[in-house]
Amino acid sequence: MHYVYLLLSKKDGRLYVGYTNDLVARIGKHNAGKVLATKGRLPMKLIYYEARLDEEEARERERYLKTGWGRNFIITKLARTLHNAKI
Repeated sequence: MHYVYLLLSKKDGRLYVGYTNDLVARIGKHNAGKVLATKGRLPMKLIYYEARLDEEEARERERYLKTGWGRNFIITKLARTLHNAKI
């Protein structure tokens, strides 16, 4: 199984989009400060993920979510979550 996930920084309120084949371990690495892209924005909270059977499909979905259209999708789909987030 492959996962595309969104993390919300409780420090600055920014989103991070990533891909992994081990969601639990990857979130642990983020919050342990072992991922350079999020190290200075801890703690991070998992707010959304999608599971995919195919690795390439998961990578394509990650690339899409990092585009302007993908960000609009995220904001629309998670509007309530983002609005109510405790930052």
